[in-house]
Formats: sequence, C-alpha cells, structure tokens
Amino acid sequence: MVLRPIRTSDAGEVLTVQRAAFVSEAQIYGDPSQGPLVQTLEQLTAELEDAGGFVALLGERIVGAIRTSEGDDVLLIGRIAIAPDMQGRGIGRRLLAEAEESSTSSVAELFTGSLSEANIALYEKCGYRESTRIDNGDGTAQVFMRKPLRTLAPLAPPAPLVPSRETG
Repeated sequence: MVLRPIRTSDAGEVLTVQRAAFVSEAQIYGDPSQGPLVQTLEQLTAELEDAGGFVALLGERIVGAIRTSEGDDVLLIGRIAIAPDMQGRGIGRRLLAEAEESSTSSVAELFTGSLSEANIALYEKCGYRESTRIDNGDGTAQVFMRKPLRTLAPLAPPAPLVPSRETG
C-alpha cells in the first residue's frame, strides 16, 4: 500500500470511497442525508482545491482517504474514509499517522458522533482524547477529540551546585 497527498483529480474516486464508507454511519444514526453521503462531486472537487490530506492506494485503486487543514496551530482532520472491503486493516491508522507526521501544528483535532463507538475506540488507540462533547438534542452528540503532536523539549535540570573553597 502506498500513501500519497490527495489531489483534486482524486475527487471522483474519493467520493465513491466516502459514500461507501459512510453508509454504516448512516445506518447507526438512521440518517441517510449525512454530509459525506450527499456531498456532490463539484463540492468535493472545490473542497480539495483548498484541503490537504492523503489517499491510500492499493495498486491504482484508492482504498482510503483523509482530509486535513491547518490553522491556529491545530491540524483539523476530517472525513476519514476507508473502502468497506478494506476496513480493519490499519489503513485509517496509517492515514492518521501520515497526516500527523506531515503537520507543523502542535495539536490535532477531529470529531465523530457519540454512537460511532468503533471510531472513538480507534482514535483513543491512536492517542486522541475527548476534549468537547456537543449535544445534538436527539440523544446523540458530536464528540471532539484532540491529540498533542509536538511538545516542547523538557528543560534540562539545573547543574548541581558544587561547593567552592575560597582561598585567600
């Protein structure tokens, strides 16, 4: 498998993977009109003109995608999509790691729904922790998760004081 930066020319194949991947989310929430399922090719193409991210390729086939943007020292991660027949093989984890390693931000943030237990478990295994939960008013919530990417090097401890003898 090869990871490479996402391109606007990937839009059609990424949209296909995205729609296939998010069907299970729509079933969990009973909502077939979720954004990833109703996004148009034109909308996705326009989004990719400004977004970063990566695709995972198996041969010539795109089997996974992740979209990113950076601002205010935060890497925003969105729309991680893995082809259903390729899920459970570590592709999402590899895409996350690639996005994090390529970032200059000190923190990464993503969100998922509160009923998306498999997503939450994966993100926790990758070092993400819940930072905010926003109630949707329907028994579900948006769960925002963050992970520190860069930390300042610890300060060296002060040198021990060595007693000196004054001679005179």
